[in-house]
Amino acid sequence: MMKRPAISDYQSAESEQLMKRLRPAGHGIDEATYPAPTPQPSWSLDDLPRTVACTLSQGSNVTSMDFHPSRHTLLLVGSANGEFTLWEIGLRERLVSKPFKIWDMQACSAQFQSVLAKDSSMPINRVTWSPDGDLIGVAFAKHLIHLYAYQQPNEARQVLEIEAHSGGVNDIAFSRPNKQLCVVTCGDDKLIRVWDMHGQKIYSFEGHEAPVYSICPHHKETIQFIFSTSIDGKIKAWLYDNAGSRVDYDAPGKWCTTMLYSADGTRLFSCGTSKEGDSHLVEWNESEGSIKRTYSGFRKKASGVVQGVVQFDTAQNHILAAGEDNQIKFWDVDNTNMLTFIDADGGLPGLPRLRFNKEGNLLAVTTVDNGFKILANSDGLRSLRAFGNRPFEAFRSPYEASAMKVSGAPVVAGISPNIGRMDNLDRNSPAKPSPILNGADPASRSIDIKPRISEEKPDKAKPWELMEVLNPQQFRVATLPETPDQTSKVVRLLYTNSGVGLLALGSNAIQRLWKWNRNEQNPSGKATASVVPQHWQPNSGLVMANDIGETPPEESVPCIALSKNDSYVMSACGGKVSLFNMMTFKVMTTFMPPPPASTFLAFHPQDNNIIAIGMEDSTIHIYNVRVDEVKIRLKGHQKRITGLAFSNSLHILVSSGADAQLCVWATDSWEKKKSVAI
Repeated sequence: MMKRPAISDYQSAESEQLMKRLRPAGHGIDEATYPAPTPQPSWSLDDLPRTVACTLSQGSNVTSMDFHPSRHTLLLVGSANGEFTLWEIGLRERLVSKPFKIWDMQACSAQFQSVLAKDSSMPINRVTWSPDGDLIGVAFAKHLIHLYAYQQPNEARQVLEIEAHSGGVNDIAFSRPNKQLCVVTCGDDKLIRVWDMHGQKIYSFEGHEAPVYSICPHHKETIQFIFSTSIDGKIKAWLYDNAGSRVDYDAPGKWCTTMLYSADGTRLFSCGTSKEGDSHLVEWNESEGSIKRTYSGFRKKASGVVQGVVQFDTAQNHILAAGEDNQIKFWDVDNTNMLTFIDADGGLPGLPRLRFNKEGNLLAVTTVDNGFKILANSDGLRSLRAFGNRPFEAFRSPYEASAMKVSGAPVVAGISPNIGRMDNLDRNSPAKPSPILNGADPASRSIDIKPRISEEKPDKAKPWELMEVLNPQQFRVATLPETPDQTSKVVRLLYTNSGVGLLALGSNAIQRLWKWNRNEQNPSGKATASVVPQHWQPNSGLVMANDIGETPPEESVPCIALSKNDSYVMSACGGKVSLFNMMTFKVMTTFMPPPPASTFLAFHPQDNNIIAIGMEDSTIHIYNVRVDEVKIRLKGHQKRITGLAFSNSLHILVSSGADAQLCVWATDSWEKKKSVAI
């Protein structure tokens, strides 16, 4: 066992007194008998989140979920394919998706590399937020944990990769012994380990005789400790010292058990399943080391039928919920009888996983089709509706990124997520495909901005076929309101990715933004020619003006690109490339002064800090905004670059040039894979 001197030894008189209260007289557990007056709850069934607000598809079996501690509609989801995703439930959108990959294979043990060689799959066992919501912890089914730094709205930066255990890492949690943030893990190797934020092992607790299934760090006053459970049904408690386990309980069912404290930290619950398949939900009396309450309502299983381990959660100091029998079952913490159960409109697995948000007004529950549902009470539904109705400026982050400097932290951070969603567009919107092109009623389908394989039947017209539109009713015309620079002609025009705005770059190097407001005429707030959009500027009155340089405007090649989440726009008009914050219109940075001048721009789809810049001299610069550096120059064209497009799924960059050539580049190595004459 290891101990790092920087962590104080908690073996004090105060802690000893605490652990004496936790330590039972014997190893067995007797259920204590208490008088059972019927409590009168100060809340009603209407407070339970029972209404299905939305159903979302993860694309792989969901294995773990956790809501952000303060952003109550932000859900972290881990899945069996090793990918974790951040969902903004208010927008029904993915903000971040991180597929599994090993960051440093050379640092991995030979044993782990051998395991991977035999089976490269890497399911996630647990995802969790740090108490302040700044860090994400991911525990994998083989050896590893990953820590990411989260920066609003859609940045997750790699922080630590630790080979924490031999075998699976079954649980991960954050704790603060001595006010120092640490990570606690447990694994198949029967160990509980504590790591500092540099990846150094501080403690390794030994004493379990079977793989450790779950951990529950907690504190009483100034005393920090950890409860752990193993698959032989043992519950132990540890102080942050080397003195061994302080208690040794038998969990009800004597198999896999999870422990949770109430939101106020005063009440301890556990829920688990026996090897025979029977489930047990109880409240503990810590001072006596006994069970205070056993909650009823679980179905007696047929002998030998074990589907898995029941999952549970608690909210608002008065609700317990568990998933069983394709249902969600609810209890009042002060009443052992089940309050009610729901099936959430069907589609739940036999033992659904579930997670409350910290306010208790939203509940996420897994589905059988590799997704999850969000259930809400009336407060939760109001918060989701309010989120969808917020104006553009309401998504501004509480802090704004400062001018870009060379540092280890991403600069493109702290900005709001997508302004809105692209589904259910107005049927007259120019952002929606023509019904003639798609051979379908325009009201019959909604549009998803995410790339997808076409599901159209072969006999329908293909999008790339030119079609003659003869029906005048298919056209709508809207004239944009005048602006102070109305005499400037539009040289580049873009819809925002969210479908709620239009961005125009003028020949005077100034960019203007128009937005469609949500109102009775346009309840979706999406792009449509039936309603005139409104010119939008921040309250500061700033405009997005590009550097012109010495090139006459008529001789320059204007270029513009939007980040995937519409938080940033990058543009150039013969001078330096400028990066603007779309919320404030502030210039975040300028770079790449001519010569040569920039002629085309593209954001990397997975990292806003990586930019491809096509140049007048036929080269392509891969530029890292975070460190203000050109990482590599790609050479393959003979004349200026006229187009750049990333493929997220194929991991390639395609470029076109005035030399009538198309080039395909691999984004992992930046090698040219192919060149085709047009």
